[in-house]
Amino acid sequence: MSKSQSDKFTIWSIFRKADFSGKISLTLSTWFGTGLLSVAPGTFGTIAAVPLVFGLACLGTVSGVFIIAMVVAVAIWASDRSQELLGNDDPSEVVIDEVAGFLLTMFLLPPSWLTLGLGFILFRVFDIFKPYPIKQAEKLRGGLGIVMDDLVAGIYAHLCVRLILFF
Repeated sequence: MSKSQSDKFTIWSIFRKADFSGKISLTLSTWFGTGLLSVAPGTFGTIAAVPLVFGLACLGTVSGVFIIAMVVAVAIWASDRSQELLGNDDPSEVVIDEVAGFLLTMFLLPPSWLTLGLGFILFRVFDIFKPYPIKQAEKLRGGLGIVMDDLVAGIYAHLCVRLILFF
């Protein structure tokens, strides 16, 4: 059994033993299992957010702000709880932070495949390379730190897409 397979087996064991809120937090933080993929869980977590992005594009600004705020709040709670259960400061299986960050990237951008592609690439670049102050945001403790760096990466990506579309 490879290390990756062993890690996924351990997570399944933790999930089975967890109480109800633990099961909910693991389900949400892995974005319904997307984070359990062996290769590039953050990238696949971002891809898994695309249906929400399209749904958000159909809503008004106030509804969009409300939904993003709810996703961020749930992401902080689920990430914090999953971090405790998994015994890891920033588990790679937790991808709800990518979902929240990508929603922020795409919020209020004109819905098109171009903006979706630009937003996706720029968000992943900022999330992976973590230029200032993204790296510092990641140092916050608990679920807040897990989520905050992705929110800052989302803001950077959003602003870059806006600049590209402007020129």
